Amino acid sequence: MQKIERDVVIVGAGPAGLTAALELKKAGKSVAILEARDRVGGRTWTDQIGGATIEIGGQWISPDQTGLYSLINELEIETYPRYKEGASVFIDHDGKRTVYTGEDFPVGEATVGEINKLIALMDQLAAEVNPDTPWTHPDAKELDTISFHHWLESKTTDAVAVECVGLFIAGGMLTKPAKTFSALQALLMAASAGSFSNLVDEDFILDRRISTTMQGVSLAVAERVGTENIYLENPMLRLEWSKDGVVAHGKDVSVSAKRVILAIPPNLYSRPTFEPPLPRWQQITHQHQSMGLVIKVHAVYATPFWREKGLSGTGFSPSSLVQEVYDNTFLNDPRGTLVGFISDEKADQMWALGEDERKAAILESMAGFLGEETLSPEVFYLSDFGAEEWTRGAYATSYDLGGLHRFGPTQNDAVGPIYFASSDLAGEGYQHVDGAVRMGRRTAARIVAEFEGTEYDASFDGAESAFGALAR
Repeated sequence: MQKIERDVVIVGAGPAGLTAALELKKAGKSVAILEARDRVGGRTWTDQIGGATIEIGGQWISPDQTGLYSLINELEIETYPRYKEGASVFIDHDGKRTVYTGEDFPVGEATVGEINKLIALMDQLAAEVNPDTPWTHPDAKELDTISFHHWLESKTTDAVAVECVGLFIAGGMLTKPAKTFSALQALLMAASAGSFSNLVDEDFILDRRISTTMQGVSLAVAERVGTENIYLENPMLRLEWSKDGVVAHGKDVSVSAKRVILAIPPNLYSRPTFEPPLPRWQQITHQHQSMGLVIKVHAVYATPFWREKGLSGTGFSPSSLVQEVYDNTFLNDPRGTLVGFISDEKADQMWALGEDERKAAILESMAGFLGEETLSPEVFYLSDFGAEEWTRGAYATSYDLGGLHRFGPTQNDAVGPIYFASSDLAGEGYQHVDGAVRMGRRTAARIVAEFEGTEYDASFDGAESAFGALAR
């Protein structure tokens, strides 16, 4: 067992942990990162599959994600636009396929009016919610103890409008049925992106991609942190802690430090043994935060055939197996790649099938949007973070009904020398890499202020580095 000493030990080499380490290094502090996987990047992960570049995890960047933008600018990493030229496709409950342009789903004038009414109401409420402290909203308890689905039903009698609006948060973001999370949780999701309108605009929220892939950002940060400070395949198995510091025991390295940052999702906080145990309120809180479930489908074709039909590759359906489809062709790749998403209960159904039956069902659903050519990809791959030992779901954790206003106010409180940082705990950028970057920067700034006996700036949002750029 190798024994080392550092100012701060960080658990998790995803975007939050790596950003925290980079900021601490800029401030002159020594760090070590314990990472359970054999790679950095956490829920950002890229692989070459069948000769195709597949972003298995998170990949898009939107204009509001200024924390992530400032980091990639510092790293001199460029972005490129998602392909979105042409018409979209919508499939309704009866299986009717409609090719359309514009922002509104082709669901009938009355239903469009109800959808827009619900979006306007969500925008109004989201503007009242501080994403860092959604539990301070005057109606927080009321909004947190009614499911998003039932809240929508209380605002309109149009069932199709309820399902279409619910899709944006349930299937598209939290990857849980809309009856299982609260209206307040949905408002946090909207407020974190600036508005509900931003969240439902795929051209905004899925605006651009990273030229080096999103995991490439983590790889670049890891290079600046120093690979000698990152201990891969070293899950933290046990943490001894007191007011004087911590000892984090990995598989084959033990780190003594003044502070520790748990830069992992809250559903994994129970993995290591804590000596002494975490306080009661922390142990209970984490049991009310759970991952959603989503299958990210990747299908690569010889050419982007849908473009020849005047289609963007974008498709939506609140009732189909695959609820969303997008053109996901990687930068300068002459082939065409589609990405599709299967969420929550529909994902359960797919994992219950055999491999061949599952593939056939998924491709048939995607073909409903873009035609028979979709049935014969050169590469077919399913991202399955639900079976991944060190994630156990996707995209991120959210609270159960009533949990956000009850436990949220203390979710970011340090426990002695133990700090928590992940996109799951972010306000702005919640569930996104942008939120991870912000949380990494904010947590590092809190620790540095404590080390130096200065007052931490509570208004610091992590949109920029607290300590400037670090030369290569």
